[in-house]
Amino acid sequence: MNKAVKKEKKFISLVVYLHNTAPYLKFFLDTVIPFCDGNFEQFEIVCVDDACQDDTVEILKKYVEDHKLKAMVNVVHMGFFQGIESSMNAGRDLAIGDFVYEFDDIFVDYEPQVLREVYDKLISGNDIVAARSKGKLRATSKVFYALYNSTSRGKGKIGPETFRIISRRAINRIKSMGQYIPYRKAVYANCGLNTATVFYHSKDVKVRVKNKIVASERTTLALDSFIYFTNVLERLSAILCGLFLLFSVGMGIYIILDMFNKNKPVEGWLSTMGFLALGFFGVFALLTIILKYLSVMLNLIFKQQRYLVSDIEKVVKN
Repeated sequence: MNKAVKKEKKFISLVVYLHNTAPYLKFFLDTVIPFCDGNFEQFEIVCVDDACQDDTVEILKKYVEDHKLKAMVNVVHMGFFQGIESSMNAGRDLAIGDFVYEFDDIFVDYEPQVLREVYDKLISGNDIVAARSKGKLRATSKVFYALYNSTSRGKGKIGPETFRIISRRAINRIKSMGQYIPYRKAVYANCGLNTATVFYHSKDVKVRVKNKIVASERTTLALDSFIYFTNVLERLSAILCGLFLLFSVGMGIYIILDMFNKNKPVEGWLSTMGFLALGFFGVFALLTIILKYLSVMLNLIFKQQRYLVSDIEKVVKN
């Protein structure tokens, strides 16, 4: 007779992002709820409804009723569509668990034991542990992470993640920084706490490439992240400024040498090119200063909380 698995006493929160994900919800719940029931004495589910237009929330309620779940299940209804990051910030702020699982999407391409592996990795001495598929990655994602990590202001490197678990200490650390989190993955990687990644073999190595829903939710976020956390625009502006400065110096030298040259160019050509070179140098120099100023302003804006919750619905009363 198999010995019963001893359940963990730690209280676990599952923060789940929902936006028109009805086709995947039941399978996701069938994966994570038996895992939580079998491994933890207490857990809660915080589902963030980011203005779902399909029957995602109705499916959730019916599932809870049909399975008579004893766990606390709350649905956070966002005031309007606010995207993954703002919605997950709201859900995480309402979670009360000692450890919090964050599911940015509910597309399951992993076995249930991966959920346990990230937990074990966390309690072994880490505060943030992510699960990452060994499957194929979009070419655009590869370019994004390579460019992001090479231009990021922080030392922590980021990569594709399926879901993650974070400790209460990590949550408190982020809150103590007084920062709104525009891109959790980047802030977690640079919060100063121990992080780790658990790799798993996807059931379908191409699933993340084919899943258009996951990709579409991250396109705008990727563009915003370059502005929030990297200095790529500042670098580009500074490089262009330097190139036009060199061009201006070269034109000046050419003009001086041409004064002693008998072959005269078209009248007005040298002065026009010199003026344009100096003009562009001034424009990009000013742009570099403006971008640096905006960078400072963004850091101040991060200290503000920016999401709007319509209401919180308690599906199960424990």
